[in-house]
Amino acid sequence: MTAATLTDAGGPSAGPPQAGPRPPGGQAAVSGGRGAPERPSAGPPQAGPRPPGGQAAVFGGRGLSVRLPLFAAPMFLVSGPELVVAACKAGIVGAFPTPNARPIEVLDDWMRRITDGLARARDEQPAHTLGPWCANLVTHRSNERLPDDLKLVARYQPPVVVTALGSPKPAIEVVHGYGGQVFADVTTIALARKAVEAGADGLACVCAGAGGHTGQINPFAFVSAVREFFSGTIVVGGGISDGWGLAGALACGADYVYMGTRFIATTESMAKPEYKQMLVDSNVEDLIVSAGLTGTPASWLKPSLRANGLDPDNLPDTPQRNYNSNQNLASKRWMDVWAAGQGVGAIREVEPVAVVVDRIEREFNAARARLGAWAPAAASSAATTTASTRPSTAA
Repeated sequence: MTAATLTDAGGPSAGPPQAGPRPPGGQAAVSGGRGAPERPSAGPPQAGPRPPGGQAAVFGGRGLSVRLPLFAAPMFLVSGPELVVAACKAGIVGAFPTPNARPIEVLDDWMRRITDGLARARDEQPAHTLGPWCANLVTHRSNERLPDDLKLVARYQPPVVVTALGSPKPAIEVVHGYGGQVFADVTTIALARKAVEAGADGLACVCAGAGGHTGQINPFAFVSAVREFFSGTIVVGGGISDGWGLAGALACGADYVYMGTRFIATTESMAKPEYKQMLVDSNVEDLIVSAGLTGTPASWLKPSLRANGLDPDNLPDTPQRNYNSNQNLASKRWMDVWAAGQGVGAIREVEPVAVVVDRIEREFNAARARLGAWAPAAASSAATTTASTRPSTAA
């Protein structure tokens, strides 16, 4: 399947709603509550089946060739070359924020390591099993290093660039110049509209439940609202940490999922061992959202705040936002304060990226099978591996 076979919204129209067949005997199906069977376990981690013929599926409007419609989301102080390459080798999108690499010479080195690592990987596994890599740029006006970051983007040509904390416009000409795609991080409907007007190819909708800089809108509501005016690619993130949530996001109209917290506790991430263990030991009740550290609302781990002498119930006033990548990270008061999203409770141990992705794939396939049980009989033989099937209502 090629991108040209997909609709702008990522798949064929689902058509008008129709009633499906009744279960045998004319009885209504039991869904939820006491009559629902327990959600089946995905079992121990093992490799799930590849799409027919061993080909990677193509998801999204201008499709990326991936095993699963999933980004290992770019995470501040966590995502580095090892995590990016491991994610790509596992068949998903590997992403990192360029401010993680300071000074600019380090960013040059990181991008070279990623491209060289993926070149070596093509000698070790079929090229179509590798996911693309993604650079996350901060386009906020306070980032004085953005022009230098863009020069390296032009040189190393990541297939996807995600912009954050500002308009995607500064990156579009450079990235489109080599055939890449620009997605824009957005946390509100207003910002989503502005990004579309600026020419973004896709939107990364950061929703309530996301770790680090977070949003306030429910993922289902956010995707539904954006689909009213945008038929391009949608990535959605916020509290999604398993294949069940991945399937639910696609069912509601997203094309890809951002999964961040789940990949912090991997052997390839740059997170400190104590950070990874804190994730294993924590749950959603150990989180608090505050703008008091960076100037932007973010989801923090309460035990980490306390370990740094901060009272979760009495955090500092919101400071002025400053995202200049030329600044030394050691000067940041939140350097050793750790973030997490609401999916933190899904983490049981520290594992390699490949093992995590294998498990997510098994859960995703189990969720697809569960949803398939509700499909009309006439449509059950016409399953597809595209993402969103909800067409935009935009003119």
